[in-house]
Amino acid sequence: MRNGPLAVAFHTLVVAFMMAPLVVVCLVAFTPADTLSMPWSDWSLRWFRAVFEHGDLMASFRNSLVVAALAATGAVLFAVPASLAIARYEFPGRQALNGLLMSPLIVPHLVLGVAMLRLFALMDARGSAFWLTVAHVVIVTPYALRLMLAALAGADASIEQAARSLGASRWTVFRRITLPLMLPGVTGGWLLGFINSFDEVTMSVFITSPQTVTLPVRMYMLATESIDPMMAAVSALIVALTAGVMFVLDRLYGLDRVLVGQQ
Repeated sequence: MRNGPLAVAFHTLVVAFMMAPLVVVCLVAFTPADTLSMPWSDWSLRWFRAVFEHGDLMASFRNSLVVAALAATGAVLFAVPASLAIARYEFPGRQALNGLLMSPLIVPHLVLGVAMLRLFALMDARGSAFWLTVAHVVIVTPYALRLMLAALAGADASIEQAARSLGASRWTVFRRITLPLMLPGVTGGWLLGFINSFDEVTMSVFITSPQTVTLPVRMYMLATESIDPMMAAVSALIVALTAGVMFVLDRLYGLDRVLVGQQ
């Protein structure tokens, strides 16, 4: 069934509305002026050079990459056994466990930031990159868990039962059958966890130290002082990096296979 002209026009407007801010930010990054303005006549790379010459921004970018990668990995390691327990077994408190693990989705990050700040102060763990990563694991685990539960819900559990009835060990069943079936959820969960951890600012403001400031927090700090096209240049670089990673992943593995599970 083909979409009618009205549906096509509506979808076009929605896509344009979503893409317009990204396009504008990327264009502003090439302005030679000192203010946020469109480069109608002259184009310049001065603000991209300013980004790479800004030591604090580059250090914060490295912090964000490390924290996001570790947080996404930790979230996947927690979500894999949790999703298997929730999706494959019946036990008292099953729904309560699911609700607990999903709760960071509904608790405001401002509240989580204050709570984490108080907890780390009691533990004398303020300013630690390790505890910053732990806090990020807490808020990104629900994203990984939801995708893995969806992947397991769409997988036929009888395949695993047949393998066990033929003598395969639990580890073999998990490695050869269960994990490949839930691989789209694992990969998609890691990507969503990485993106959400990399973009996290509300909670991170409360628990970062001068040595562990992440890129979003650094941009917030700079924006409170002054707003110049360097912020647009940073945003354009992040957009380009994200698009590049998604393109490479699509060419090497296929986004449909990774995120949706299509063969």
